[in-house]
Amino acid sequence: MSEKHQANTALPDFMRLDNQLCFALYAATHAITRAYRPLLNDLDLTYPQFLVMLALWERDAQTVSALGATLQLDSGTLSPVLKRLEKSGYIAKARQKADERVVVVMLTESGRALRGDGERACLNVRVQTAMESQDVTALCVELHALNKELSQRNLEAHVDTARPLRRKSA
Repeated sequence: MSEKHQANTALPDFMRLDNQLCFALYAATHAITRAYRPLLNDLDLTYPQFLVMLALWERDAQTVSALGATLQLDSGTLSPVLKRLEKSGYIAKARQKADERVVVVMLTESGRALRGDGERACLNVRVQTAMESQDVTALCVELHALNKELSQRNLEAHVDTARPLRRKSA
């Protein structure tokens, strides 16, 4: 192997991939999505559709904007997911009478009936992990706190703007 392609042992610990919180979260997210995939295929749902259904099973008849806020999705991402769920017959949308600009999303009978299968999917994925229930709960609390903290921060204020992140070509 040439020197150019050998491991860079001078890389500081904070730069190593295994020490990156963002990579650990990214990899865990993909693992969870892969674990859900066969279960959700049986329900004819994608993972984002499943998240919408979870939100509606928790609180039915939400506005699109409230649902987007709950799921932290913008309307450009949420709208196609809602269209597919409506086409599948799991949800219905209606404009509010008081303000026709506001669209409310609600479960249909088919959507409510799907909840039992959704509960089994959640349970099956939870059983697949070696983590104890209280550890999963504690991790969720920590991740929600991290999300809240990062969402409230202006990350640019914490970047050292005195030096460029990338070298300019000569």
